[in-house]
Amino acid sequence: MYSKVTIAGHPIHPMLVGYPVACYTGTLVGFAVYASNGQQFWLNLAIALNIAGVGTALLAALPGIIDLAFGVPRRSAAKTVGIAHGILNVAALGLFGASLGIYATHWDGPATGVTPGLTLSAAGLACTLAAGFLGWMLVQDYHAGIRLTPLQESDEPAVQNAQPVPLHRGSHAA
Repeated sequence: MYSKVTIAGHPIHPMLVGYPVACYTGTLVGFAVYASNGQQFWLNLAIALNIAGVGTALLAALPGIIDLAFGVPRRSAAKTVGIAHGILNVAALGLFGASLGIYATHWDGPATGVTPGLTLSAAGLACTLAAGFLGWMLVQDYHAGIRLTPLQESDEPAVQNAQPVPLHRGSHAA
């Protein structure tokens, strides 16, 4: 399951994901500080980081989609986790995109309210953190993007044919 989009043998998707995570976090911090002190600088910081976060998330998504489509075996547990990872990232992108749509025109003047920015960016960051956990699972548990040693490669079919990990608890009858 080695990454299909690389530079000098290094997977590109993990190289890029830190940027939207940092920008999304900064967006939430900017909205929070703006909510507390009302200084335009903090709103502008939140807007600028929101723009950068959405742009870099789109950039990071391209190699991620290619790796998921062409590097992860169909009907594998890794594919299930990868799809959930992608869905959460798309949800985060949508939430931050909605926030950007609300606040992009407030660069030169105060926002009419900060609650939507706080709410959307907090929910978007929560989705991003959950997606990050699943991305970590892809690397740690399913070896996505990892160049394996020959011994590890001999064990890889067992890893790839493992049963999917349930992402939620079902109700159990007592």
